[in-house]
Amino acid sequence: MINLKTDEEIEILRENNLLVSKTLAEVGKHIKPGITTLELDKIAEAFIRDNGAKPGFLGYNGFPNTLCMSVNSVVVHGIPSDYRLQEGDIVSVDCGTLMKGFYGDSAYTFAVGKISAEAENLLKITKESLYKGIEQINSNARIGDISNAIQTHAENNGYSVVRELIGHGIGHDMHEKPDVPNYGRKGNGTKLQSGMVICIEPMINLGRREVYVEDDGWTVRTCDNKYSAHFELAVAIRDKGKADILSTFKFIEELLD
Repeated sequence: MINLKTDEEIEILRENNLLVSKTLAEVGKHIKPGITTLELDKIAEAFIRDNGAKPGFLGYNGFPNTLCMSVNSVVVHGIPSDYRLQEGDIVSVDCGTLMKGFYGDSAYTFAVGKISAEAENLLKITKESLYKGIEQINSNARIGDISNAIQTHAENNGYSVVRELIGHGIGHDMHEKPDVPNYGRKGNGTKLQSGMVICIEPMINLGRREVYVEDDGWTVRTCDNKYSAHFELAVAIRDKGKADILSTFKFIEELLD
């Protein structure tokens, strides 16, 4: 069952998702060679709590930290650790909040220092594929239209799309219906309707699409050990199928300019 949101609930979801966006920017200020992913996790937790929310991921299904920190060939759900970021790494930072009974959820893949042209292009195309998906939202759209736009842009640029992990609805729960795959056929899937709030999150690999889960039960890594990138925004569907993007990369991009 899909839980449609009222205008008031969408505004609370916006509050959460703007806080997630600001938290990602706060973390981004500190991303540089030599810092550990656990140090970045502590920065995020303090920032979220100082802004009146709780970390949405901490304890969620037993996850032990505030952030998912996924470095290089880790696709998603990397656990913060004593690993020190190195020049040339890429790191997906996935963050959630819980405030006023609703969740926020967004992700951004950062470059650590100077990265290769190959990695730079992977980040560029993955972020573009997210926006290509959002562009499909209209009064007649279905989830498959979003999915197909993401897949087409990624594959046309020589990359592969992870199948096992997908986007989702969000609200009182972190993961709600509908599922939002990053691959699929136009015209298929759930019809978009006013009041839906979905997280669109392409996970795109430099090499093959196959992934596996490590022994910790969380960390998802590419089977060929090549880089993977991940970007995520929360989007509300409003009247006449208008896309209302609740989270934003502007705070990060102002920082990186």
